[in-house]
Amino acid sequence: MERPLDCIRITNAMSTDLTVQLIGAAAVGLGSGVLGALMIVRRMALVGDALSHVALPGIAIALLIGYDPFLGAFVALALSVIAIWYLERRTGLPSETLVGIFFTGALALGLLITPEPELLEALFGDVTTMTSAGMALSVVAAILVLLVVWKIAGTIISSTISLELTRASGLRPSRADFIFFSLVALIVALGIKVAGTLLTGALVIIPAATARGISGSLRSYLCLSGILGMISAIAGISAANALHVPPGPAIVLAAGILFMALLPFRRD
Repeated sequence: MERPLDCIRITNAMSTDLTVQLIGAAAVGLGSGVLGALMIVRRMALVGDALSHVALPGIAIALLIGYDPFLGAFVALALSVIAIWYLERRTGLPSETLVGIFFTGALALGLLITPEPELLEALFGDVTTMTSAGMALSVVAAILVLLVVWKIAGTIISSTISLELTRASGLRPSRADFIFFSLVALIVALGIKVAGTLLTGALVIIPAATARGISGSLRSYLCLSGILGMISAIAGISAANALHVPPGPAIVLAAGILFMALLPFRRD
């Protein structure tokens, strides 16, 4: 028979775990929303979704050799970002084309080598296993995204309008692109814990798409995208906890519901 003190300890532990999940996922949602806004401005909405699949072989290799899957995902994403950035400069191919090439190859390789017991978690995520360290890393990453995007957003948008004019102005669009893709790699790697490789792209795309139609300026667009990403994460995890359903799909559905709910308020 359980003693009252044991019940209190169990309740406190569950509450702490849920708090870790909420804070960690909210931080990932914030960073994803802000980066997603720039992706939509650059007409690269599907890049975040495609890039998340590149992480699957890294996750598989990390699991096979006994390392943290996040580390494997980040290494795979970082190497892909470097290769895409380099090939874009050398070949002149659009970054979305190169991401598509890497995404299909990486997804096929990842499906072949990922251990079957861990495949479902790799594809759909499991935020319930997030630790305090993972939460802290997510918060630091979100803060880093906010600070860096504040610095490079102007260059990113200027190069989208006119690459030649941006270079003539003394700005360095290729460096800004590399930093931008590196941030995307970091947030996507963290987002895999929350929503998995199949659904992480939704955290990047949906909040930004929702905010675009109701924002009056670039600053408000970036801020609102991040806020909607946070709300989606918190609402999804809360619903999943109450209904006992997987949190990853619940977060994506929450983002979709927000998109539909705010459609009547679009400016365009």
